[in-house]
Amino acid sequence: MYSFFFDDMQLPVTPSKLSVKIKGNNKTLTLVNEGDINFLRSPGLTEISFEMLLPMLEQYSFASEYHQPDYYLGILESYVTEKKPFRFIVSRVSPSGDKLYDTNIKVSLEDYTVSEDATDGFDVTVSINLKQYIDYATKKVTVTKPDNSSKSTLKTETPRETSGKPTAKTYTVKSGDCLWTIAKKYYGNGALYMAIYNANKDKLSNPNLIHPGQVLTIPDIESANLSAAKSSATRKSTTHTSKSGVKHGGASGGF
Repeated sequence: MYSFFFDDMQLPVTPSKLSVKIKGNNKTLTLVNEGDINFLRSPGLTEISFEMLLPMLEQYSFASEYHQPDYYLGILESYVTEKKPFRFIVSRVSPSGDKLYDTNIKVSLEDYTVSEDATDGFDVTVSINLKQYIDYATKKVTVTKPDNSSKSTLKTETPRETSGKPTAKTYTVKSGDCLWTIAKKYYGNGALYMAIYNANKDKLSNPNLIHPGQVLTIPDIESANLSAAKSSATRKSTTHTSKSGVKHGGASGGF
């Protein structure tokens, strides 16, 4: 099962096809009497394209959630007009429920095309083109000249860029919620619910007991995966210790 997200907004219908293009910046040079050589450079920005379906009517059982198309189109427009990068996330889960791997990349919306076709009924199709976004910042240069010295010292400082790091979000618990469904909403995988619990132990005493109105911190998906990996390692260590203890006890008891 695939789930597509723009930040924490899940697309209503998972696109049937995703195209990811990793561009190279290699340059071919021609040397006199030597022929062509390939000058290898760092790769260019990754480009992503796909089509997403926006149902006009709430009629598809396979849709993750329902909003009118203008809700999603308004968000797309804000990405362009506000010059705002965002995170594009694809969560992949096997039919048996096992987590496969995630795509989590900061991108800009390069362009999008809205199409309506009578053969699609009232639905709207949007062609999306994204491009990888890398944060950058200006450098600050300070020139100092010590007393009684003819030499100057040049110091360059690059401000630390933090906007590219996913930040934790909050979620207000509603009636009928459980940590599994909340993890499913944000990560596409309910099994990551313990990451939310671990991040909210100051509010929750039991992962199976939450109340409407509670405001929970939702870690980013990278932190959630790391928490799950640590929990899995802890469980394996505990299981191994338990088995070792049984074996030792059995030996001393004559079994």
